[in-house]
Amino acid sequence: MKPSSPGRKPVSRAKARNAQLLNLLATPGLGSLLCGRWIAGTGQLVLAVAGFFIFFIPVAGMLAQYYRLASIDAPPPLIDWARLLTEAGTGIGLVILAWLWSAVTSASLLREASADNLQALKNFAAPPMPKLEENQIAPALATVPQWQRQNDMISRTFQFKDFPGAMKFVNAVAALAEQAWHHPDIDIRWNKVTLTLTTHDAGGLTQKDFDLARQLDQLSLR
Repeated sequence: MKPSSPGRKPVSRAKARNAQLLNLLATPGLGSLLCGRWIAGTGQLVLAVAGFFIFFIPVAGMLAQYYRLASIDAPPPLIDWARLLTEAGTGIGLVILAWLWSAVTSASLLREASADNLQALKNFAAPPMPKLEENQIAPALATVPQWQRQNDMISRTFQFKDFPGAMKFVNAVAALAEQAWHHPDIDIRWNKVTLTLTTHDAGGLTQKDFDLARQLDQLSLR
């Protein structure tokens, strides 16, 4: 059900567009990092910064020599144009490579965001699931042993190291719930997060609740 690649942070279309602007019009890699693409973003940023300095240092050194000679009566220095052009070209090449790499990542982010939005629309338009009968609830509950049944709801309390850890989990839950178009009730008590699931449209528990509960269990282990 989840269109994004496993382990990757889902992004909205607006965030993907902002990342594209940062990558292509500001600094390659910044937009990728904004969307949690740490390996690609770091690589793009390193290439861009390295390319800038490889280009800038020899050019700045040449200009510095001319500025120093401007105040004294001395012939202009001999410039090793071949070396200067090679170093400058290498720097420009690295920046272009970083820009192209970030363009590929930006296109990938836009495709993933579009797929997520399409999946959310499909989930929204899907017909409501039927309420589970009593004899169907017990085997479904056995697949999520850490969840407790409370009448027409199931709930589980997740415990984390601290409040930031709990909030990181809550943000991930929000993204997952939005994709599934099924939103749990959330209660936050410092490092503890209690999630409660039921299908209001069906008036009780459906298979959708247990499917999402299993996904939330997996999410808590990341």
